Amino acid sequence: MTNKFRTSGYHPVRKLKVIFAGLYVAVVTDFSVAYKVVLSVPILGAAFLLRQWVDVSLILLAMGLVLIAELFNSAIEVLCDFVEPQHNDRIRVTKDIAAAAAGISILVWAIVLLMEIIHLFQRQ
Repeated sequence: MTNKFRTSGYHPVRKLKVIFAGLYVAVVTDFSVAYKVVLSVPILGAAFLLRQWVDVSLILLAMGLVLIAELFNSAIEVLCDFVEPQHNDRIRVTKDIAAAAAGISILVWAIVLLMEIIHLFQRQ
């Protein structure tokens, strides 16, 4: 990996490739990320088809929040396992805090999705 300050200029296409590569790896290798995407996309599609733009925005926001939290949690866990492969109480605390952040975002995501499912079924 090169130093980002030594590269020649800003390359948005390269940045997008890295973003999508990271998201692909997370969805394919981490079940906790994959099932959230699988559950969110149909509800997002239904809200989009029914032209419920506020609902689409809310679902996108909740989906983004939970995916960001899960990606950070996964990155922290991988980094902790790399730094200290043996059991370490400090590493455990770090992983627990990261998992708590992901857990809170999952709760918010689940509430939003349930409210949107109820809202979409009431509209029909």
